[in-house]
Amino acid sequence: MWEMSYSNSIIQKSSTQNRIVDAHVHVWTPDFESYPLAEGVKETDLWRPSFTPDQHYIYSKSVGNVRFNLVQMIWYGTDHSYILDLISSDPETFAGTGIIELSDPNPSKRMLELYKRGCYAFREPTDSWDHPTMHALFSTGGDNNLALSFNMGVDKLPGLEKMSAKYPDTPIIIDHVCHVGIGNPNYSEIEIEPLLKFSKSKNTKVKIGPFQGLGKRKAPYFDILPLIKRIVEAYGPERCMWESDSGGPIWMNDPETEYPAAISLIRDHADFLRQEDKDHILFKTAEKIFFSR
Repeated sequence: MWEMSYSNSIIQKSSTQNRIVDAHVHVWTPDFESYPLAEGVKETDLWRPSFTPDQHYIYSKSVGNVRFNLVQMIWYGTDHSYILDLISSDPETFAGTGIIELSDPNPSKRMLELYKRGCYAFREPTDSWDHPTMHALFSTGGDNNLALSFNMGVDKLPGLEKMSAKYPDTPIIIDHVCHVGIGNPNYSEIEIEPLLKFSKSKNTKVKIGPFQGLGKRKAPYFDILPLIKRIVEAYGPERCMWESDSGGPIWMNDPETEYPAAISLIRDHADFLRQEDKDHILFKTAEKIFFSR
């Protein structure tokens, strides 16, 4: 369980150098007795034996006071016990993104139950836009300022655009820059243009990262600055947030070097950004969604 206490070091509200929100982190524990894997999932299916907040802290402690959006790990299925226990132990440091299955008999009720326990976004599929559950989640999300989060490529944006138009009050989060620059580091205008045009959906925010999965995938990541610039110009910095995707499928080779380098890219090398813009990307946008409730 969570032993390294972030709460012992007070969040420095006055120092932007010490405030970071990592908007996308996956965690799981080797304590399978307390937190069993979902039916059909084996220990050998895991990318690594474990990835806990303690393990994240080993390399993130050098950058300041990091807060986390914990994205429910798929091999726990819909049992959110692990991230909910972490959130309960330190709600100033942890918030969550949950998962609600399309087969849930009462998705709106489940959404509100998880909301009350610290989940403020919900990651949902991108191939069932017209499913009744999706409509229920979009409606409930709009009524309660709860975001729907999507891991997808730009080919899925037309379906999301229809839902955004039908439910304009529902916050939307696009994960991993809609995969632009991940599958193809030499992305074309055809690939990025749909994402840029989607900025007209005014309630949509974009997670920028993971840097270790974009472009050349090598720190100090200078080659992805043009991609960041175009996304920020389209959406505005107040609708962009940095994410490391720590615990995700693309691992950092040397996280003690690469994690600080990712933050430094925004803080020290994105010369096209004002200090206020950098603050939005590194903590303000995500704080508003996950912590300033």
